[in-house]
Amino acid sequence: MGAARSKHEAPQHSSWRRISLCVDDYGLHAGINQAVLALVHQGRVQAVSAMVGGPAWTSGAPALRALDPRQLEVGLHLDLTECPLQPALRRPLGPLIAMAYLRRLDSRALRIEICAQLDAFEQAMGRAPAYVDGHQHVHQLPMVRTLLLQELARRYPAGGLWLRATHSPQCAAHADVRTRFKSHVIASLGATALSALARRQGLRQNARLLGVYDFAGGAQRYRARVQRWLHAARDGDLLMCHAGLPTSAPDGLTAARQDEFAVLSAPEFEDALAAARVRLQPMGQILVELLPNL
Repeated sequence: MGAARSKHEAPQHSSWRRISLCVDDYGLHAGINQAVLALVHQGRVQAVSAMVGGPAWTSGAPALRALDPRQLEVGLHLDLTECPLQPALRRPLGPLIAMAYLRRLDSRALRIEICAQLDAFEQAMGRAPAYVDGHQHVHQLPMVRTLLLQELARRYPAGGLWLRATHSPQCAAHADVRTRFKSHVIASLGATALSALARRQGLRQNARLLGVYDFAGGAQRYRARVQRWLHAARDGDLLMCHAGLPTSAPDGLTAARQDEFAVLSAPEFEDALAAARVRLQPMGQILVELLPNL
């Protein structure tokens, strides 16, 4: 069963920009899974990032596997801070960043975890991930990025997948100084170094990362942010979101997830795409056209 196609996926005039909309955290809980599948069937989502250690991954994976991979790219959301497969490896983000920059992470345990998460993805989906990114962007950290790319080269020598880049967009994309600062901090933690490794390995990346904000403000404010991101978008950008539906599972982003779902599932989202002259397309397809020689 395939996902519905958005009316903005059809080829348009060359002045239109192509981006991909990605929902993170699939598998963390049933409310996220339900929201993702609803958005996919509306044709609003082209990429889903899977947390293979999440409590709802095993039950949610078959629904993703049944969807057409040409319309929906499913990637590994490498997770070291919330639900890693080795619980002893779990670290809050701050200490993890510090240990990564001090080169004090256990490289053997980290390599095992990366392999285990890729194994779990392949076993559930019956194929390699279309791309790899990281929960809280951990995939770009020192040590993590090196071991990750080594394993991707060993496991997938022909390449074919892409990596999420966290490069920050221009000032106009940010509604306030705080979110602009957050976006630049995320990028500063490893975007340039990861891009250098990816180029050497022949792996494509999205151009920039849209969708960074403080998870506050309600649906109306999020709608305004989406419109700003769309108008600032360039060809090959990735719009990250964290949509979800109500759940009994503990989740500090519950309200923000529901606000995002309300905005992204509304008919007005199609109008916002048209007003910004943006069309949605799977990132892998966009990057093959933009970077044909990689």
